[in-house]
Amino acid sequence: MKAGARGDGTSRGKRLITAGGSGGSPIARGHAVALVTVLIWAVTFVSTKVLLEHFAPVEILFFRFVMGFLALVALRPRRLSVRGFAEERWFIAAGATGVMLYYLLENIALTFVTASIVGVVVAAAPLFTGLLSAAVFKERLHAPFFFGFLVAMAGVCLVSFGGAEALPAAAGARAGLGEVVVGVALALAAAATWAVYSLVSKKISTFGYDSVLATRRTFAWGLALMAPTLPLLGFSPDWPALLLPQSWANLAFLGLGASALCFVTWNVAVRELGPVRTSLYIYLVPALTVMASAIVLGDPLTPPVLVGVLLTVAGLFLSERGK
Repeated sequence: MKAGARGDGTSRGKRLITAGGSGGSPIARGHAVALVTVLIWAVTFVSTKVLLEHFAPVEILFFRFVMGFLALVALRPRRLSVRGFAEERWFIAAGATGVMLYYLLENIALTFVTASIVGVVVAAAPLFTGLLSAAVFKERLHAPFFFGFLVAMAGVCLVSFGGAEALPAAAGARAGLGEVVVGVALALAAAATWAVYSLVSKKISTFGYDSVLATRRTFAWGLALMAPTLPLLGFSPDWPALLLPQSWANLAFLGLGASALCFVTWNVAVRELGPVRTSLYIYLVPALTVMASAIVLGDPLTPPVLVGVLLTVAGLFLSERGK
């Protein structure tokens, strides 16, 4: 974590961030990379489902970010020198919120309530991001933003509960009211945490560092903060299972694609579109997940799910108009 000589100048770092998109506008590029990001995130459930046969959620989380960090080290072996603690604290905050707290809160919530409930509650992240951005940056949010949120959440609920059994889940169908309240509260905390991460990543983007190096530093802090919690969360992986081809393949997808690549592209999108606009794409994750489920696993697309997908997309566009 100790900083050395700075690897990139500001101008060179900005060229690296926008490489490959010089022919389009920053806004169009931001929308494109945000869409790619949520497309990949929507498919992660397939790999996670396979890995859960051998590993606990916290073990999958740790391994994927270790692999993502190593991939970013290989991609940018230079060391990043930040300009003192005034900037370093933002990287610490990004690692704490976007890497450690968000995923830990989400995973713990899954032990109390169903994945469907967690998915619906976490999809409220754009609302938290908008409200936090309005409070911190004094951004104005108009009526279509809030109406779009209601429409999108109606769609998310239809997608989450219309095509699969809402019960049972990790905690089983016997979860009582107390467990449901705790699970929902944890999922709400995860959504709020992601909102904080979005604003923090926007601040980091103003420093002018190369996006890969900045993401790598965020991962490093996230892993450093996560490590002390592993024994408390029952980290005891089945090491021989790591040698299985399906384990390596799925961890590679989660580590290289869903972590290393997607955190870089998400940060680029936040830089180009701002945290509120970028966060709206989170509405699409449940819809894209159920579509991927139909394609990969052959799950049926019921009428409520199809209506939910349409409502989710409509809510996204409405909220975009209200920003």
